[in-house]
Amino acid sequence: GSMGKGGNQDEGATELEAPMPTFRWEEIQKHNLRTDKWLVIDRKVYNITKWSSRHPGGQRVIGHYAGEDATDAFLAFHRNLDFVRKFMKPLLIGELAPEEPSQDRGKNSQITEDFRALRKTAEDMNLFKSNQLFFLLHLAHIIAMESIAWFTLFYFGNGWIPTIITAFVLATSQAQAGWLQHDYGHLSVYKKSMWNHIVHKFVIGHLKGASANWWNHRHFQHHAKPNIFHKDPDVNMLHVFVLGEWQPIEYGKKKLKYLPYNHQHEYFFLIGPPLLIPLYFQYQIIMTMIVRKDWVDLAWAISYYTRFFITYIPFYGVLGSILFLNFIRFLESHWFVWVTQMNHIVMEIDREPYRDWLSSQERASAGCRGAPRSPATCNVEQSFFNDWFSGHLNFQIEHHLFPTMPRHNLHKIAPLVRSLCAKHGIEYQEKPLLRALQDIIGSLRKSGQLWLDAYLHK
Repeated sequence: GSMGKGGNQDEGATELEAPMPTFRWEEIQKHNLRTDKWLVIDRKVYNITKWSSRHPGGQRVIGHYAGEDATDAFLAFHRNLDFVRKFMKPLLIGELAPEEPSQDRGKNSQITEDFRALRKTAEDMNLFKSNQLFFLLHLAHIIAMESIAWFTLFYFGNGWIPTIITAFVLATSQAQAGWLQHDYGHLSVYKKSMWNHIVHKFVIGHLKGASANWWNHRHFQHHAKPNIFHKDPDVNMLHVFVLGEWQPIEYGKKKLKYLPYNHQHEYFFLIGPPLLIPLYFQYQIIMTMIVRKDWVDLAWAISYYTRFFITYIPFYGVLGSILFLNFIRFLESHWFVWVTQMNHIVMEIDREPYRDWLSSQERASAGCRGAPRSPATCNVEQSFFNDWFSGHLNFQIEHHLFPTMPRHNLHKIAPLVRSLCAKHGIEYQEKPLLRALQDIIGSLRKSGQLWLDAYLHK
């Protein structure tokens, strides 16, 4: 066939071949159904209907872009472009008609151009190159904490004080392993995506007892279209679980206004959700692995539990160890939620799904577009402690714009992102860590829903 091996390779031959079919946006936008999906990358039109089920990032995330231009999302998520392009050649069906704009639905093309120039600058500055030593030391300090935890109990016995100290050390190592798996999950450590995937399974599986595939499925969607994330059916199932349990308490409280006012409900949310949600998620992750017959991830998760119980049953017995594990998860749950809420504080959910990449990511990162009602909470100031404490998620905006950029480079691109925002009148704010934490206390009191939103960002 003429589109065989030499199809598009040498430009000279193309004149002899049938010209590439051209399409208008009007036509492309119709192909956004489950059984018929097209998308556009760099003005080329691809039919991804069959491919989407084999897409390594999951089919739902790629489906979000059906009928749209996906150039910026494509560049943002894929580390090794030459490798990826091999898979794209067979999917190519045509290109945009010459008179059609590059952006669909009148998205702001000036912002898009500036953002692509910024991306080019980041590449020229080598900001997508990772520092292996950084990630090695990070892993080392997690393993060191795991060892210190065991040694504390071995040396001081299993009294209350050593137990509580150990639980805090292990919660710290769990939180840090959470930030580290996030780096491998985004393919930001090694150039070859295969190595990232292998180490990701080790970190999230053996160090945390969770599933890499489950996390990818959830997290990539959160990045792709954070503002329309509520379409996820798992979330709806969770609403039944959470709101069914806790909402009645709220209603009860509203009806019982004549009773002496009582502060208990304010603290309930600091104890209830962080206790129940990790339990529920653990159950959900394990069930997902079994249902999807994901034996590799399951084996990694079992290795985590095996190591944990072999280490701690001698000190606490079986029941004691289970309680100990849940206390650690309870502590970690707080840490995790406070950090993710610092930058994802709940705002008006955006009902307008069509925006350029920069605006939709800005909006998602924190409602930084000065919309009158949305609290403009954005990045948290940089310091060695803040970076460590939040796994560099204090650079929320930069991370959402460049998800594959290794996190130790985010602070280098930040000034450039800030000036791009200034140029286009997009609000970009920074606040101190304590101020950000204070702002959450108000909203955490309001609802257990926040815990849920935060967990879903994992």
